[in-house]
Amino acid sequence: MDRFLRQLKLDAASLEARLEEVLSLAKIKGEIYRPGQLLNSMRHGALNGGKRLRPFLVMQAGALFDANQHNLLQIATALECVHCYSLVHDDLPAMDNDDLRRGKPTVHKAFNEAMAILAGDGLLTFAFDLLSNEQAHDNAKVRITLISKLAKAAGLGGMVGGQVLDLYPESDKPGMNEITRMQAMKTGALIKFACEAGGICGGASRDELSALTSYGEAIGQAFQLADDILDVTATQSQLGKTTAKDKDQGKQTQTSILGLDAAKKMADELVTKACDSLAPFGNRADLLIQAAHFTVERTR
Repeated sequence: MDRFLRQLKLDAASLEARLEEVLSLAKIKGEIYRPGQLLNSMRHGALNGGKRLRPFLVMQAGALFDANQHNLLQIATALECVHCYSLVHDDLPAMDNDDLRRGKPTVHKAFNEAMAILAGDGLLTFAFDLLSNEQAHDNAKVRITLISKLAKAAGLGGMVGGQVLDLYPESDKPGMNEITRMQAMKTGALIKFACEAGGICGGASRDELSALTSYGEAIGQAFQLADDILDVTATQSQLGKTTAKDKDQGKQTQTSILGLDAAKKMADELVTKACDSLAPFGNRADLLIQAAHFTVERTR
């Protein structure tokens, strides 16, 4: 696990440096002007730390195929912009109404609601600009594939759709199947994309991509399950955000249905499933195997 944590930190530092670079005042070709207030609110939402697990998954899935590191970093940066936009919007009063994110004031608290909405809009649209750039891949067909997959993972049938099902469940008391589907959309879709994107960038075969997809689906579910468990067991200072919100709102989760012990067991089983999916890659997948364990062993 020490090797994994070192690599996670290294990949996060690379990602942070790239975000600093692309979210600067210097406009890029085709832009007219970058308003400072908008840029600062986008930076607040994107440059405030976090595990950077999704970029790590892109980088390390791509490493299985010796993919170009600069391409992988560009893809990872685009994905993180989408993830950060989702957090900025999720924190808004109309949604989760959170004041803290990663131990800092949320964007709408640090600026205002209008700037938070626009910052999220800016990060989302900028992500696709990054992904359409040749720095993501020199093959236009690969870039189009990545753009299409990210759009689906982030949109109507993915993350945004999942957020709707979380806010407005289709039944008064959703059961395990409905909750699992919602979480696969809201949280799992971007994690799965991260694993697939690295393989796509590296020219993975159909079978290799299938293995990465299975891995991504399993750790996506495990990650959300661990989040639900931490919402019950961790403190606000540990997580850097409000805890026990699901319970306070009477919201059904896998953990509330299964109970804490059964939820932990299910998370462990998902990690085993994820690791088994990586068998075709042998020892080369060691960091991804450790990442799977990290999703349920983390404390924040």
